[in-house]
Amino acid sequence: MGKSVDALNAAINSKKIPIVTLDNKWHKLWTMIDKTPEVEKLENSLNELLKRQGKLNTESKELKKLKMKLMDEIVSCMDDESKDKKSEENKRLIEECNEKLAANDEELLDLPKDIEDINRKIMYITVDMCYDALHENEKDIDELAAWVDSIRIELKKNVVRKQEMEIHNAIMYSYMHDIFGPDVIDLFDMKYDPTEKMIKLKAIREEQKKQKEKETEKEDNSESKK
Repeated sequence: MGKSVDALNAAINSKKIPIVTLDNKWHKLWTMIDKTPEVEKLENSLNELLKRQGKLNTESKELKKLKMKLMDEIVSCMDDESKDKKSEENKRLIEECNEKLAANDEELLDLPKDIEDINRKIMYITVDMCYDALHENEKDIDELAAWVDSIRIELKKNVVRKQEMEIHNAIMYSYMHDIFGPDVIDLFDMKYDPTEKMIKLKAIREEQKKQKEKETEKEDNSESKK
């Protein structure tokens, strides 16, 4: 890449990077370049971590609700000895909830770091591949621009050549018409209207002359401003 890895890392690390797989524009990028197996693997890993994070958060909320319900039942049974067995069962369930919540909290502490690491790795690869694609496209664009310029020059030459040949034919026809007369010309099926051709060609030449004068004037103005 044109930029060093350190410079790229510094630029990306200085910003809060959104989760790329949740960004629709990130997905659209890969409709313009081919996604590699490595990117697909990282994308799947990131999505799995996000799903796991969502599942744990939802599960923890449900466990907290259950824990509160169980605690409320214990409080309501405190004055009823016949429900001691129920209270003991609730205490056991609360303990299980606490253990599960503790395990979830521990995993939830690690997940953001894992998610961020994979997300940034995907970002590095994305920038790298997009830069390569842009650089390659620029090379093709420059080549096409050079081709267009060469064709444009060739086109102008051929337009001038075509006009000169039409003038040549018009003059030749005029001479033949004057020498041999219209009857002889008609025998050879030489259907040609030199007058019409000459008028059109003259108009074209006048337009070209005006255009050239404008370009020259523009160049003179540019030089005078310098």
